[in-house]
Amino acid sequence: MRFYGLLVLLAIIGSVTNTHASSFQICHGYDCHYRTKLILSANDQAHIAKIMKNAGKSAQKERDALRNAIAYFEERSTKAIGIRDNPRMEFGKGRVRGQMDCVDESLNTTNFLKYLADKNLLKQHKVSRRDSRGFFLDGRYPHWTAVIIDQSGIKWAVDSWYEAGGGKPDIMPFHEWKKRGINGER
Repeated sequence: MRFYGLLVLLAIIGSVTNTHASSFQICHGYDCHYRTKLILSANDQAHIAKIMKNAGKSAQKERDALRNAIAYFEERSTKAIGIRDNPRMEFGKGRVRGQMDCVDESLNTTNFLKYLADKNLLKQHKVSRRDSRGFFLDGRYPHWTAVIIDQSGIKWAVDSWYEAGGGKPDIMPFHEWKKRGINGER
């Protein structure tokens, strides 16, 4: 009986945690040096749900909607921080409030994707672990991205680093994303 009580308690704690899923710690300053709290209001959540509403009819429509939902989330994030970050990493901008490197961007995007999954707004994809490319020896700097997997098992990179905060992220097959970045090309 005690075991059952513990399971009920854990379920309650889990459901309480999920009800606060609209609260985020936005990483910025490179490598998540700074964190700024963002709480999505009921209006924000309704707007995001509206963006995602009919997106689950196909994987492509869901990815298109994700671009808009992530852009909205980033717009709200930059307002919470009070600074709109520049696109791409700028060397020498580490520890500058509001500026985000690929680590910050991929963490923020992954957390938002998890929020969408928790709210049952992802129908065609599941959230995967962040992943990276580049390791200096191949002529590229290491670069991180959020990742989703469609129902057929195809991995997709969700990379918001190339745009300023509030810009739509690139969503592309992960194997194509892995090849990018040689000689700085997008």
